[in-house]
Amino acid sequence: MTYPNPFDERSPWDEKPETPDNKESKPLTTAAEPTPENVTLSIKGGPGYEASLLVVRAGSPEELDTLLAERAGVFKSIMDRAAKMQAYSVEINAPAKSGSAPKRFSGGKVERKDSPPQTAGDDCPHGRSLVSKANWSALFCDGPDGDKCEPLWKQKDGSFKANK
Repeated sequence: MTYPNPFDERSPWDEKPETPDNKESKPLTTAAEPTPENVTLSIKGGPGYEASLLVVRAGSPEELDTLLAERAGVFKSIMDRAAKMQAYSVEINAPAKSGSAPKRFSGGKVERKDSPPQTAGDDCPHGRSLVSKANWSALFCDGPDGDKCEPLWKQKDGSFKANK
């Protein structure tokens, strides 16, 4: 079986593509018209992203002031309705309650729920992790290798002490 040599023919890259001359297009000569609203007042209903936003626009600061003075009751009604709608939306879209308690901090570190018991006289600055097996328990240093403190072993009375 023989295959044709792909280099026998002319390369498609040697051919110039046909580009139509677009002589009908004319440059844009009309300027964009300005919008009639020159002043915008935005009132956000809270600090978060989920807060409602009321936007009031007017032609001038004087018009905005007059609009707010004349329509104060209407704006109050709109803001009250928006707040109720926002509260309802947050209520129905809230994530399921997980029942987890807030994190507790001690010495600038988060205390885990299963945090090891505090031992009197323990001066380990790295923190310790409790390791329990079938017949022994110990508190091991959480520091980097080579800088670990002496482990504390569980005694028969329930306290932890270093084997020195």
